[in-house]
Amino acid sequence: MNAPVRTEQPCLEDFPYRLSDNVRFADLDPNGHVNNAVYASYFETGRVTLVKDRANGLMPAGLGWIMVRLDIHFRAELHWPGQIELGLGLVKFGRTSTTFEQVVFSEGRCVASATAITVMIDEATRKPTPLSAEVKANFQRWIKRGVNPDAA
Repeated sequence: MNAPVRTEQPCLEDFPYRLSDNVRFADLDPNGHVNNAVYASYFETGRVTLVKDRANGLMPAGLGWIMVRLDIHFRAELHWPGQIELGLGLVKFGRTSTTFEQVVFSEGRCVASATAITVMIDEATRKPTPLSAEVKANFQRWIKRGVNPDAA
C-alpha cells in the first residue's frame, strides 16, 4: 500500500490570473457533489478566458493553443449552490509550450488544483510553433508568484 501523497496547500494569492464562477446544479453527480469531469471545464474556463482575450496578446494571428496534458488533484468535495474562484499562473515556458498551475477555491479553501500544458500551433498546418519573444513577454504578468518559468 502506498503512503498518502502530502502536498502543500496552494495560496490563491500566488495565482495572478483570477476569475469567479458559479457552481451549477448541472455540475453535480448522483452523489450530490461536483462531478470530477466538471473540474476540467473549470480549468478550461480559466485558460481560455486568459489566452483568447486579444488584449493580452497571447494569440497572434494564425496561431492557436491546444491542450496536451491536464493533471488534476482533487482536494475536497464541492457542492451546489456556491461560488468558486479560479486561479491560474504560468510556471514554465517550453520551446512551443506553456505549463500552467491552476486552482479552484471555494469558501477560502482549495478544492482542486491542476497542472496544464498547452502547445502553440500554426492553425493552417496544425504543427507546433515556437513561442515568440513577444508572446513570452506578454505572459510575464501571468507568471505564478515565486516562479521563474525559464528555469522550471
